[in-house]
Amino acid sequence: MTVLTPVPAQWITACPAHRLTPERGVAVLLPDGGQAAVFRTYDGALYAIDNIDPFSHAAVMSRGIVGDRTGEPTVASPMLKQVFSLRTGVCLDDPAVRQPLFAVRERDGVIEVAARPDRGPA
Repeated sequence: MTVLTPVPAQWITACPAHRLTPERGVAVLLPDGGQAAVFRTYDGALYAIDNIDPFSHAAVMSRGIVGDRTGEPTVASPMLKQVFSLRTGVCLDDPAVRQPLFAVRERDGVIEVAARPDRGPA
């Protein structure tokens, strides 16, 4: 029997914590050439999703409109305005579409994002 042990996340520096303004996003270039969009909500929670809009294929999600839909933290694409849950990555306007999520943390005054998306539920 083979036992697989999870590989620890590689953390990428996004920005100094004081530079991540609530309700505004920051784009982060990842080692594989991908991008993550990192957000802090007004309650201080941190979220990170793929920066590529799955509808327009533009790298714009970090410039999206942060808000909520019935208490669910969301970001709306600045291109075609589809709304995505920041907790699950699911498009609330088309549940068949899902954005990859990334682990994100604040450590020693720095915002860090995992180099690869979480696998999460399919």
